Amino acid sequence: MTGRLVLLALLAVAVASPAGAEHEIFYRYTVLGYVNDAAGKPRPGQTVELIRDKTGFSYLGHTDEAGLFVIVARLGDESAGESLTLRVGPTQQRLIARFEATNHTEERGTRVDVEGPRVLERPAAFRATLATLLGAPRP
Repeated sequence: MTGRLVLLALLAVAVASPAGAEHEIFYRYTVLGYVNDAAGKPRPGQTVELIRDKTGFSYLGHTDEAGLFVIVARLGDESAGESLTLRVGPTQQRLIARFEATNHTEERGTRVDVEGPRVLERPAAFRATLATLLGAPRP
């Protein structure tokens, strides 16, 4: 019985160890933004889907009362330049995961706003938007 407990403990440690690395900054890519109708009013409760074109794997998010969505995808260093598709209802936009693969200190991601049928990627606004969401001072 004790041997089984030791084996189970070792197995749990072996399985759990790599999972910790997936929470590191260099394993995530965040896509965030706002979904509004053509008149500029927020669209709460909308499903937002981010698809990795290479694998077909999708990540789902939903907009809040302000129309804000946040999707965190698992993209490692090797995924720099990978094609992604953002979909909100019938509206979709192809994105490219742009980040410096050697930078393991700054958050990776982009801001994408959906305004009616238009999709506007605003990567320069990503860090400020993320900082605001996290309650941190703007960089």
